[in-house]
Amino acid sequence: MTTTSEQPCYTLINISMDSEPPNEMQLKNDIENGDANAKREALKKLMYLILNGEKMPSLLISVIRYLLPMKDHAIKKLLLIFWEIVPKTHPDGKLLSEMILVCDNYRRDLQHPNEFIRGSTLRFLCKLKQPELLEPLMPSIRGCLEHRHSYVRRNAVLAIFTIYKNFDFLIPDAPELIHNFLEQEGDASCKRNAFMMLIHVDQERALDYLSTCIDQINTFNDILQLVIVELVYKVCHTNPSERGRFIRCIYNLLQSSSAAVRYEAAGTLITLSSAPTAVKAAASCYIDLIIKESDNNVKLIVLDRLIALREDPRHEKVLQDLLMDILRVLSAPDIEVRRKTLELALDLVTSRNVGEMVLVLKKEVSKTESVSEHEDTGKYRQLLVRTLHSCSVKFPDVAAQVIPLLMEFLSDTNELAAADVLVFVREAIQRFEQLKPLIISKLLEVFPAIKSMEIHRAALWILGEYCTSVEDIQSLMNEIRNSLGEIPIVDDEMKKAAGEDTEEESVAVTGQRLVTDMGTYATQSALSSAPAKKSEESRPPLRGFLMDGNFFLGSCLSTVLTKLALRYIALRKDITKQNTFLAESMLIMSTILHLGRSGLAKKNITNDDLDRIALCLKVLAERHPVMSEIFGEKCRGSLDAMLLAKQEETKNTEKDGFEKKVVKVQADDPINFMQLLAKADSGNSEDQLTLSLTLATMGTPAKKDTTSLTQSKLSKVTQLTGFSDPVYAEAYININQYDIVLDVLIVNQTSDVLQNCSLELATLGDLKLVEKPQPMTLAAHDFCNIKANIKVASTENGIIFGNIVYDVSGAVSDRNVVVLNDIHIDIMDYIVPAVCTDAEFRTMWAEFEWENKVTVNTNIGDLREYLKHLLGCTNMRCLTPEKAISGECGFLAANLYARSIFGEDALANVSIEVPSDSSPGTPVCGHVRIRAKSQGMALSLGDKINLSQKKDQATN
Repeated sequence: MTTTSEQPCYTLINISMDSEPPNEMQLKNDIENGDANAKREALKKLMYLILNGEKMPSLLISVIRYLLPMKDHAIKKLLLIFWEIVPKTHPDGKLLSEMILVCDNYRRDLQHPNEFIRGSTLRFLCKLKQPELLEPLMPSIRGCLEHRHSYVRRNAVLAIFTIYKNFDFLIPDAPELIHNFLEQEGDASCKRNAFMMLIHVDQERALDYLSTCIDQINTFNDILQLVIVELVYKVCHTNPSERGRFIRCIYNLLQSSSAAVRYEAAGTLITLSSAPTAVKAAASCYIDLIIKESDNNVKLIVLDRLIALREDPRHEKVLQDLLMDILRVLSAPDIEVRRKTLELALDLVTSRNVGEMVLVLKKEVSKTESVSEHEDTGKYRQLLVRTLHSCSVKFPDVAAQVIPLLMEFLSDTNELAAADVLVFVREAIQRFEQLKPLIISKLLEVFPAIKSMEIHRAALWILGEYCTSVEDIQSLMNEIRNSLGEIPIVDDEMKKAAGEDTEEESVAVTGQRLVTDMGTYATQSALSSAPAKKSEESRPPLRGFLMDGNFFLGSCLSTVLTKLALRYIALRKDITKQNTFLAESMLIMSTILHLGRSGLAKKNITNDDLDRIALCLKVLAERHPVMSEIFGEKCRGSLDAMLLAKQEETKNTEKDGFEKKVVKVQADDPINFMQLLAKADSGNSEDQLTLSLTLATMGTPAKKDTTSLTQSKLSKVTQLTGFSDPVYAEAYININQYDIVLDVLIVNQTSDVLQNCSLELATLGDLKLVEKPQPMTLAAHDFCNIKANIKVASTENGIIFGNIVYDVSGAVSDRNVVVLNDIHIDIMDYIVPAVCTDAEFRTMWAEFEWENKVTVNTNIGDLREYLKHLLGCTNMRCLTPEKAISGECGFLAANLYARSIFGEDALANVSIEVPSDSSPGTPVCGHVRIRAKSQGMALSLGDKINLSQKKDQATN
């Protein structure tokens, strides 16, 4: 191991390079002869220099002579920091003789009448690592336990705790001393520190004290209650037989007035007991915390604990009974809290409580109508619609209650909620035959009030597909006629335009002549654009959409009319009525064609829409049986196949989730020994407090390694220098969520002593070095580990580069430099697969401005194999259903989606094909289009795809 002892870590303070750094003589003069302000500034500059590596040993005696005796409180505070950072030993490890004077001064400070000076000095003593300095101060530290002020007493406990932990021989009776102090102390903070010390150094004494006051726990301060929770957990974890003794204590703490205590007590209770009563009490406590806490971050954290609780199959039934309490969380205004709550409720709903849940959701829906329109209101309404949709699919009995309420959303201006309602209605009318009359009647009733063109088009398709009786067909035809107005449309519009022109002329003729203040004449004309605006507003909905140039709606309407006419002919035997209906349908199509070519609309009809309408006219004119079958049956068959595929995919997802939940323990399963296991395999037998502390300090890994800990570490080791270099270096790269920890092993391969061996790093990209690693001294053939922290700000590729600089002991030449290999930070460590709906994908695709088009260049000849390879390289999820990309054809198109840990979205569209005139084994060709909100994300993902293609080509 390294010959240098472990140095304490201090805060690094940046020193400005704008001005010339102070020299030693100037600082000495200010310290000895300056006034109080000059001495303060000189002391600060001296600390800056020491922190940046300067020694300044000659100034130590000046500080002792001229600054230590001063009564100035600001200087005393600065001196506490100064004595913490200044070197206190010779190079051989012996204590400096000057420190005896410092020790005597702090003995006087420990007896100072000012409680702040005493307390600050005690806090400083916690940081000293030299027992020779602490030994003469022990009587004074003991005496501070009896000081009148609680600030001094609690810092005295901390000092004794730290000294006993590091040098127990200085105060061997510390546990007994603190136990007696705890029994007599009345201040909450002092009791907390004393109790914390007993937990860590003598648990038996801590348990004895807890047993004597277990009935008064509810009266304790929250900081002491938190420590008690920690003690109970540690004791019950190491000695399970003690659970019955202390679990009542945890139950009592669930009623604490402090939210933090209740949260910790609930988590401890679940860990210690899986009994239904304990789980119910803890879950109720979590729900109460979510409802009462105002901070959204707290709500989300506690909600995650509830969701984790649900993932255990033993606890699921208990949470199902608390479903109505969980739905109370919907009163929170934050959309993310509401989304997670609805997802949790949907997982917990059963046939017993689905009726109550639907009633609550219906009330929430009515609340969103009365609240003023806000961005989150529309999203929340959409979430409610989706949840009601899922409930109705799971439990068809409630669909009849839900459909009338949801139909009212179709007239809403928020397209998101209305579109989800129509998706639900389409699935419900296909799956539940008994609900078809109700859905048709409600849809016809709300049809005239629909304001959105997309919703109008989808509603027309549903009605055209499922209106199968003569009465329904006739009702729909009447609604279409009312929504179109007078036909032919072109003639009616021209008449209205001519009538408005005449009215405007007559109004202009009857204008008034007025006299202004200047004596001149002015004419007040009635000519304005108000009548035209009024005419536009009074247009029926369908006509308004067509006049705006939305002729795709006209082609959809033609398809609907064709279905209705063919179905009407099959149902009606009266030839006259058949011909009347056919003529009316063909007239509507013809007038749409005429309008599209007339130039009255804002946009002319496109060729695609023109061909579609002409095809529908031809089908009605010829009425061929094959076309009747295609229009009447094939569309519904396609919808049925799509819904079945979606249902099968949902079942597979639920099945996978269920299999994950089932706890499988076989009789011949091997016994796991903790000491022989990697951390990832140790299960719940580890101390959860230790695990949570590790996660808080080291972060969660971006990917879960299925291999052993040793293998996963070896795969992350990067060689930085060559084996023949005088200094060999390699780095273990530990990538957490928002930072990178480089654990660099440095080996001195020479026979010389390397002094001031330092690792100098720099970054390229959105990476930032947190602190500069401290210099080390390496003996001949010695080695050491240096850690460096690098913060990551966004999802893009980054490069870490640098060198190792050192001095050779006894050499007179310049410093030696070994250049390190670059470390490339992969974007894939921050990207995880994610899911979004098709509508959300299209919205993001339209909004994101950065696009990167990557040409496919690989030697993979199979389309599906290339897509699978691409998904593995980019950590993206394929949103296109398996049914849509299955089968053999010469091309493939798919949408991919992923999200970074920073919340950035990444979209990709894969369009690939196998050339038609190619031989077997010919590589696929095409493009991958990437879109992201930030340029770095799009470029980095494109680079990753390019590199993975080249790598695949090289290896294959």
